[in-house]
Amino acid sequence: MEMLILEINNASEMFNPKINIMKVDVHAVNFTVDRKLVDFIQERMDKLEKYYDRVVSADVFLKVERTSDKENKAVEIKINVPGDDFLVKKQCKTFEEAVELSAESLERVLVKRKEKIRAHI
Repeated sequence: MEMLILEINNASEMFNPKINIMKVDVHAVNFTVDRKLVDFIQERMDKLEKYYDRVVSADVFLKVERTSDKENKAVEIKINVPGDDFLVKKQCKTFEEAVELSAESLERVLVKRKEKIRAHI
C-alpha cells in the first residue's frame, strides 16, 4: 500500500491552493543583512496581499545613512502592481520600524487603488 505525503508550507494552502506569494527582493546597500530581518520583511510584505491581491513583486532597499542622527536606518519599498509602481520611503531608528511604517503607508495606497478600480467597474 502506497502512502501519499503532501508537504504544506503554509496552513492556509490547505484551504486555498491558489495562493500567490509575492516575490520580495531585499537589497542591502553597503552591508549584509541577517536572515531574521529578511524573514520579517517577507512576512510583512505578504500581509499586503490581503489589501490588494494583484501585487506582483516588491523591492526593498535597506540603507544606513551617514548622519549623526539616531534615525539613520532608511527603507525604500517599491511594489509593482499591474499598470503601476508605488514607492514609499521611511527613515527610523531600526529597520523593523521603518519597514512597518512603510508597509502601513502601502496598505493605505493599495486600499485606495482597489477602491479606484472598483469605482470604474
